Amino acid sequence: MISQPSRQQCTVELQALPSRIGQVRRIVSAQLRYWHLDPLIDHAALGVTELLTNVHRHAKPDKMCTVEIELQLDRLTISVHDHDPRLPAVRDAGALATHGRGLALIAAFSESWGVRPLGESGKTVWFTLAPPAPAVALAAYPLYTAADTAFAGTRAKRPAHGRTAAAPRSALAG
Repeated sequence: MISQPSRQQCTVELQALPSRIGQVRRIVSAQLRYWHLDPLIDHAALGVTELLTNVHRHAKPDKMCTVEIELQLDRLTISVHDHDPRLPAVRDAGALATHGRGLALIAAFSESWGVRPLGESGKTVWFTLAPPAPAVALAAYPLYTAADTAFAGTRAKRPAHGRTAAAPRSALAG
């Protein structure tokens, strides 16, 4: 069940089965596009996939969980709550191991991550990503160099990059 997405939060309840994990990854991607956070999609989708895979592999007594995406002013937090009270740990996976790197991977690309134990009702594993900085206005690009003005009397002015002169344009998009 998906709650109504808002500017601040989106929640998805699911059973952590492989077919559902792909669906949640697409929901997370769509929500981040809606919030105009496209640069965060790859890391968010990877992180939620890793956390849901952990629920699928390890959670007992059931695979039910809740994924929450929360946007605050200075960070995006993605958390997964399951009903298993056992806490995950970062492992040192061997070079040939086929699993065991998920939390280390999340630690590598996230701003922060952690686990909130909830006693007998389970735990919440979360990670945060920093939203991209807002666009910065660029300085105006000069159309002419000092060398161009020396030949002003003999021929038409040419911009420094060799193209014919065009009307000056603003450096700001829009």
